[in-house]
Amino acid sequence: MEKKKMGLVPRLIIAIVVGILIGQYMPLGIVRIFKTFSTFFGSFLSFFIPLMIVGYVVSGIAKLTEGAGKLLGFTAIVSYISTIIAGTFSYTVAANLYPKLLAGGAHQNINFTGEIAPYFTIPLKAPIDVTAAIVFAFMMGITISFMRTKGKGEVTFNLFNEYEEVITMILAGFVIPLLPYHILGIFSEMSYLGEVFTVISVFIKIYLCIFAMHYIYMLVMFSIAGGVSKKNPFTLIKNQIPAYFTAVGTQSSAATIPVNIQSGLKNGTTPEIVDFVVPLCATIHLSGSMITLTSCIMGVLLLNGMPHSLSIMFPFICMLGIAMVAAPGAPGGAVMSALPFLFLIGINADGPLGSLLIALYITQDSFGTAINVSGDNAIAIYVDEFYKRYIKKNKTA
Repeated sequence: MEKKKMGLVPRLIIAIVVGILIGQYMPLGIVRIFKTFSTFFGSFLSFFIPLMIVGYVVSGIAKLTEGAGKLLGFTAIVSYISTIIAGTFSYTVAANLYPKLLAGGAHQNINFTGEIAPYFTIPLKAPIDVTAAIVFAFMMGITISFMRTKGKGEVTFNLFNEYEEVITMILAGFVIPLLPYHILGIFSEMSYLGEVFTVISVFIKIYLCIFAMHYIYMLVMFSIAGGVSKKNPFTLIKNQIPAYFTAVGTQSSAATIPVNIQSGLKNGTTPEIVDFVVPLCATIHLSGSMITLTSCIMGVLLLNGMPHSLSIMFPFICMLGIAMVAAPGAPGGAVMSALPFLFLIGINADGPLGSLLIALYITQDSFGTAINVSGDNAIAIYVDEFYKRYIKKNKTA
């Protein structure tokens, strides 16, 4: 009988606990060993991130030609709007509530930038900078998408599809498995410097706010769905429960698709619409992830006294709504896709703040994924009503 592997979240929690213990009870020389590994891993991330942008964004945009015309456009627009609204909602709550959670001075201006020197560093420069990778990825993705509507570009499309698979294998086989050791190094340093308990105490409160926002947003989405379809929203939510807990367990929207389709059929949504919308939204609709990520980012910014105005955060949220379309099904895919864009809000993705953000996000990533898939079935209801009222009706007229 094959032995079941421990999931990423338990390993991250163990890494955080062990890192805290090492920082509290071990000498500086031991802490520097883990600091050395974290420094190298951070350098590797800065090398890997531009390559990841090209791998996921090109393929993600190019695939958006697949689907049925108006339904594809309507689904994509609704999914993007939902994701942006979720991020804006999360920002609004964080901007107004989190300063009160941090009140009293104990949590202000931690400025965790790392003060322990590694034993050595390995110079590792990215082959292309992040901005150039973003421009190249969007340029190639849009062009390939257009070519495919003309019956061309399949060779180039397949090339980037295989490149995406290579990046996914590196992420799943190297980056994600080593991530707990990287987090261990970050938390051992914070613990040694006396900052870790302040960070944890703040984020316990923030996590509770995230859960509340998740359920409020899910209730709103299904209330709207119930309104447009004249169905009981609480019955719709009840039908969603199996898919919700499947997503909590798998941490993957893609892995939850079969169960989520069954939940959609229980809602009475047209089968063809469910089969079309649920797999598509598993890739392009990330409202739960956006709520979680925006909240964690706001926590990091507020902890360090960094600028966090709406004029800074809203363009970042809009960019993230596009970038996360390319998020892989692996646990932590959303935050990994967000890393290249953290420079827009002043966070260095391969620095300690970026690493802290990864740890804070992934430890409750599964619940964000569960809200993602729940929202997918709400959107399926919206699309179904659009189909019945404006497309099917015109065909039969």
